[in-house]
Amino acid sequence: MSNETKSNPSGLLSWLDHRYPLISTWNHHIGQYYAPKNFNFWYFFGALALLVLVNQFVTGIWLTMSYKPDALEAFNSVEYIMRDVNWGWLIRYLHSTGASAFFIVVYLHMMRGLLYGSYKEPRELVWIIGMLLFFVLMAEAFMGYLLPWGQMSYWGAQVIISLFGAIPVIGPDLATWVKGDYVISDVTLNRFFALHVIALPIVLIILVFMHIVALHQVGSNNPDGVEIKKYKNEKGLPLDGITFHPYYSVKDSMGVVFFMFFFAVVVFYMPDGGGYFLEAPNFEPANPLKTPAHIAPVWYFTPFYAILRAIPDKLMGVMAMGASIGILFTMPWLDRCKVKSIRYRGVSYKVLLAMFVVSFVVLGWSGTQPATPETTKLARIFTATYFLFFIILPYTSAREKTKPVPERLT
Repeated sequence: MSNETKSNPSGLLSWLDHRYPLISTWNHHIGQYYAPKNFNFWYFFGALALLVLVNQFVTGIWLTMSYKPDALEAFNSVEYIMRDVNWGWLIRYLHSTGASAFFIVVYLHMMRGLLYGSYKEPRELVWIIGMLLFFVLMAEAFMGYLLPWGQMSYWGAQVIISLFGAIPVIGPDLATWVKGDYVISDVTLNRFFALHVIALPIVLIILVFMHIVALHQVGSNNPDGVEIKKYKNEKGLPLDGITFHPYYSVKDSMGVVFFMFFFAVVVFYMPDGGGYFLEAPNFEPANPLKTPAHIAPVWYFTPFYAILRAIPDKLMGVMAMGASIGILFTMPWLDRCKVKSIRYRGVSYKVLLAMFVVSFVVLGWSGTQPATPETTKLARIFTATYFLFFIILPYTSAREKTKPVPERLT
């Protein structure tokens, strides 16, 4: 079938296309969207993030059919889903494992951006919208974490919400407003349920749409950091590009198959992730009179929790935790190097990025451990190195000795 036939559909498809831009939308974003021809392993994670998002929406809808957002019934309703609803255990584990899978995929997707400079001109807005997505995703995960109404859900929420109280003047009132009561109660549970299943998913969908539209407006980056729109053929098509469909749609489908294999292994054989995806205390109903021995958030929050815990002053800890996320928004302006890809960048950036990754991983691990003098000291050291990455980067990147960047893709 020729491109002309594809662009001029007949029958029902033609009728629809005259009333809704179905074919033009498909062509603009998939069928005739030209992407660089040298994508590698790191470019799987954008599509996988979309896959996991769909999984969370579908399984979440099914869970709400049997879940009761009531402080007296929430925990029992989760047990009912696990034991009495047909395939309820599978839906619950797909959702809980999917939450961890979402953050794994998103962190690797963000890492790709740091490796190949996907936050640099002209993609600053793509990066900022992506960071907004990350922030809303964290809020969505936190709201959902309270819903099982287990011990760790209750006390984890208690610790995080209490952080609002550290804000001068408005802190105590703000914490009360977030809870909807003077203590975490049925009102808090209902409020978090509404935000988790309605408000924040709507925001996520809007931001995902904006992220994709912004990306397709400027074009995808690639491992060489070369703009493929610079060299075009007589038809105005990039010489170093290929259409997303069928080339990358097939490539991404292979990535989906491999991802689903490992995802299924976790869901069926270790859905609790060794206590990192579902903590043991969360299999006990929430008890306001019994504090768990060690309160810690889920693993994907622990790097930021470790930064909070590393600083003795509560207000300074809250500010440092907020800054550790907020400073990521400024990457397009902190990195002053003209070269995008790490392939052609100098040693200084490679060393700094390695330091940043090690700091993030160690902080994540220390956040899962009890607050001993040793883990606190470790967290303080790597909190310093985490922020050093952003402090040093503007100076080293402006003076960085880089390799020659090829004119076209290698």
